[in-house]
Amino acid sequence: MKVLAGLIACAALAGCGSPRLASAPSEGPTIVSLNPCADAILAEVAAPGQLLAISHYSHAPAATSMDLAKARTLLATGGTVEEVLALDPDVVVGSTFMDPATVKAFERLGMQVETLGIASTVADSKAQVQQLAAVAGEPERGEALIGRIDAALAATAHDGTSVSTVLWQDGGIVPGEGTLVAELMEHTGLASHSAARGMRQADYLSLERLLSDPPELLLVAGNERAQSHPALAQLGDMRTEPFASNLLYCGGPSIIRAVERLAQVRAAHHPQTPSSEEEGASARRANHPLLFRGGGRGVVELRQ
Repeated sequence: MKVLAGLIACAALAGCGSPRLASAPSEGPTIVSLNPCADAILAEVAAPGQLLAISHYSHAPAATSMDLAKARTLLATGGTVEEVLALDPDVVVGSTFMDPATVKAFERLGMQVETLGIASTVADSKAQVQQLAAVAGEPERGEALIGRIDAALAATAHDGTSVSTVLWQDGGIVPGEGTLVAELMEHTGLASHSAARGMRQADYLSLERLLSDPPELLLVAGNERAQSHPALAQLGDMRTEPFASNLLYCGGPSIIRAVERLAQVRAAHHPQTPSSEEEGASARRANHPLLFRGGGRGVVELRQ
């Protein structure tokens, strides 16, 4: 069966020659991951040879939540039953949004199916690490990864004055309270400016609203036209920093890189010395008058 599966895999998977499918380990189940967040965790906790394939998202530079070079040493699938069957794994790891018919198809073929939801907290993410490490039969590797996450959190904790911050994501949206990135921002001393204004998860933040009520720090995690508008550069007392979008998608090892980046921008923040927040906001509006038309999302005219 394994020999036949290998021949089918060569035809079904893109890149038959490289990357190469690693030989199966002597112990522990073989695993195919269809979940990009699981990809990153399993790459850390599975033993060599256990992880037969990962999702195609992890081969994309803008989407991967794991080291790209490491991801490209592993096969990737498009997530079809045929591709997974060709690899003949013991376990398939997907998301809680997986089509129930697909789950049943895998189970009928004798494969164990594990699913992961969205990790909304650090605690959720640690539980997922433990779940996948248990599936792989490598609980010690899972605890080692959790130890690295804890060490990164301890090294980046900030208990001083918080910096008012907007995290402006792809699509012009902001994160709400009760999300993993919001917890990491608070942990590193970055207070959510949008949440303080009553905005919730995935609410749209227009350029007009941002310019009329700017934060101290703007983290840009996207490439929307508004996110590079020249009016942003005129807000001299608002600092703008890039933030990689792929640090927003998953927990696990991504937490380490995310808190390190957030702590880096927090440490580099040198606040101005205005008399008050209200006076500073008033001065910004006076110095940078804007003419908006129609109440839409875009800035129609910028008056110098």
